[in-house]
Amino acid sequence: MPNITELRINGTKVSLSADAERPLLSILRDDLNLTGTKYGCGEGQCGACTVLVDGTPTRSCITSVGAVASKSITTIEGLEQNGKLHPLQEAFLDCGAMQCGYCTCGMIMTGIALLRKNPKPATDEIVRFMEGNICRCGTYPRIIAAIQKTAQAPQEVGR
Repeated sequence: MPNITELRINGTKVSLSADAERPLLSILRDDLNLTGTKYGCGEGQCGACTVLVDGTPTRSCITSVGAVASKSITTIEGLEQNGKLHPLQEAFLDCGAMQCGYCTCGMIMTGIALLRKNPKPATDEIVRFMEGNICRCGTYPRIIAAIQKTAQAPQEVGR
């Protein structure tokens, strides 16, 4: 089987040695100690494992590392810059958009992809875009409020 020797994660080239068929989630958590991305269902249905691959929300539990070897991967750990959280991370805190926190990273990554696609989404567009992310605690109204708050802020969310 082919072996992957390098990935571009959070703007940095990372050396590794991994079977190309291994799930990206396994590489992130077990090999690179990037544990913000969570294992939820293992079937790509809950969204807890969402990362951005070339800006697109991607379920890392069902994505082989070989499929993303030449692409740019962003995890929740890559959002902070110079000690400052991403505006959507701040909005999640301000709106109390997390309860147990397990789905939070996947929700934020999907929300960022939405805001990059449409910086001023309507509520129904937010709901539709976030449909594939499950919050077992039911904080959906606060998650929507956090995305709306970020969309209304004058900051740049495209980073």
